[in-house]
Amino acid sequence: MFGNKKDATLDPALEQVGTIIGPGAVLDGPLTTKDSTRIDGTIKGNVTISGALIVGQEGKINGTVSAMNVYIAGEVNGNITAPQGKIEISDTGKVIGDVTCKGIIIDENAVFSGQCDMTGVEKNSAEVAKERAAADKEAASEEKPAEDKKEEEKKDDKK
Repeated sequence: MFGNKKDATLDPALEQVGTIIGPGAVLDGPLTTKDSTRIDGTIKGNVTISGALIVGQEGKINGTVSAMNVYIAGEVNGNITAPQGKIEISDTGKVIGDVTCKGIIIDENAVFSGQCDMTGVEKNSAEVAKERAAADKEAASEEKPAEDKKEEEKKDDKK
């Protein structure tokens, strides 16, 4: 993780938060922002974020959520979509609803009640292993004729 910029952008502590809904704040209606957002209050409506969404321990969302990456330490009652990113539910987090994401992390003691649909997973591991084996076999057969040619050239040189 240290020194790896790809992992650093997925760490909620390192996200650049542009919008904050503070503790005690209640928003009745949809929330849409273009930047990363932290919610420590209550949202009663759908949430659409172009960046990352962080739901703090006191945060609550009653509605559908869509964001690049979603980190939940509070509560979400509704479906969550992060098709190109990941969803992380911490040990204090609670999600009641279906999730669609590329990757998911659910900490021990977290609550998740719903279904998970992993995007970008077209093939199972057995299919991937078969394709790799076939590619390795093909690569080995392509190298062999080249080696055979070299041996033939050596024989010709000796004559």
